[in-house]
Amino acid sequence: MKALTKRVGASYVEPQKGDLHIKNIKKILIIRPNHRLGNQLLLTPLVQEVIRTFPESHVDLFVKGGVAHPVFEKYKEISQIIKLPKKPWSNLYKYIKCWISIKSRTYDLVINADKNSSSGRLLTALAQAKFKIFGDVDESIINKYEDYKHISKYPIYNLRHYLTVLGVENTNKNMPLLDIKLSDIEISKGKKMLDNITNNNNNNNNKKTICIYTNATGNKCYSETWWETFYARLQKEYPEFNIIEMLPIENISRINFKAVHFYSEDIREMASIIRNTSVFIAADNGVMHLASASLTPTVGFFSVTHVEIYKPYGNGSVALHTNKTNIEDWITTIDKILKKDRKK
Repeated sequence: MKALTKRVGASYVEPQKGDLHIKNIKKILIIRPNHRLGNQLLLTPLVQEVIRTFPESHVDLFVKGGVAHPVFEKYKEISQIIKLPKKPWSNLYKYIKCWISIKSRTYDLVINADKNSSSGRLLTALAQAKFKIFGDVDESIINKYEDYKHISKYPIYNLRHYLTVLGVENTNKNMPLLDIKLSDIEISKGKKMLDNITNNNNNNNNKKTICIYTNATGNKCYSETWWETFYARLQKEYPEFNIIEMLPIENISRINFKAVHFYSEDIREMASIIRNTSVFIAADNGVMHLASASLTPTVGFFSVTHVEIYKPYGNGSVALHTNKTNIEDWITTIDKILKKDRKK
């Protein structure tokens, strides 16, 4: 598909310098047809960039599956979430209807948020809009930004470059973080739930909390031996902290349920609990990105996936390649995060 679609957009006539005016961009479509939680969370920085760049606009999202609804629940600037069914062959009519719906709408700007998405490129070509960003990374971006490979960042660099070429001054300096915009009420409820979780076992609610998540998909998942060794070290190093484990939907624990544990099917509830912890520790997976989007310091362990593409960033978050570091390095990293937390 990538080979077949690499020329998609080649016939698109690029606008000229001076054609685009911020005030005229009212309707924007962002395309990211992927159903995974992590990929939807990784889209939140681009959505924030678009909103602050075009403050008078309304945004539609074209995604897959239903997870985008809780992720973008607090983004009032999003008008509509057009979602492909997670299993297209079981819902072929709905799948085709979603594609056709794009052709029936008119936008001022369309952005394909994933340069490697063939369907994203096709949808960008299909959409009716004068201004289109197909997702290809410009050479100047590669040379200028060391972190251009990050899946959340390069679409933002692309947008900024596109606007600069068209003569639009870009005043955005900082890079937006992953953020599901938890409300004060949600954070408060998360605090009460965390208090209940820790109280149920040790009646010591004054301790701060470290949260771990031991599951991951495929070969990103570390073994029980690996996690049990690491968990024992955490217990030894941080007796003044509660250590709890968030469980996946499969009810799997790589430390055999030795820690206080909890489970929730509500994405925002999970994030609100994590928000009240001092640090969240996990392998590279969607829940790791959820922790990052809750604005909690996150330690992500990587062994097979590309750190520079998927690493958590902001709020003191750190990515560790476990094939290039050891447990002493991991503890040193966690120490630095907790040292800052102790000062609060």
